[in-house]
Amino acid sequence: MTIFLLRHGHIEFSGTESDGPKRFLGQTDAPLNHTGREQARIWQSELAEKNLTKIYASDLVRCAETARIIAGNGAVGIRLLPSLREINLGTLEGLSMDFVRTEFPEEWKKRGDDLLHYRPEGGESFADLRDRVLPAFETIAREHEGNILIVAHAGVIRMILCQILGIPVSNLFRIGQSHGCLNILEPHKDYFRVMCLNRACPLP
Repeated sequence: MTIFLLRHGHIEFSGTESDGPKRFLGQTDAPLNHTGREQARIWQSELAEKNLTKIYASDLVRCAETARIIAGNGAVGIRLLPSLREINLGTLEGLSMDFVRTEFPEEWKKRGDDLLHYRPEGGESFADLRDRVLPAFETIAREHEGNILIVAHAGVIRMILCQILGIPVSNLFRIGQSHGCLNILEPHKDYFRVMCLNRACPLP
């Protein structure tokens, strides 16, 4: 069994591209842009010979669209799971990080002081994300054989990798996850090995 963890590709957000100002983008349902769709098509070709038995994806549009492009017209089934959604950032959704740092310095400090438990109004903490994502991942890994693809978000994938590597969640941002990157997990005894981390999409 091999598990391919794929972050969705580049997105559009309120008319801006994903390489614009860094924003708090959690469960805002931003679609893929042209580059993001091209990344998905390239991964479709790259993964075509991996004999995928199932594709799981967050039900947010940027992941669902990625999964559908990769599945193409083949026989691989797709299951969309709300449990694989990105962290809910509540009142911070859509705000630029520079804006929050300047206009809401107390909130910025609280987040920096306790990344694991800080919960913005109306949103989730990273502890909440962990408690939502890890059971879903464990169920997927336990119930299926063969090669599977999970299409998710940077926060979700980092949470899974923190668990596998024994990294404290407070250090999750030390794991790079570029748009459209691939990670590969393989079972070894009673745990997974990370065989590939943050592999960039081979865009032409």
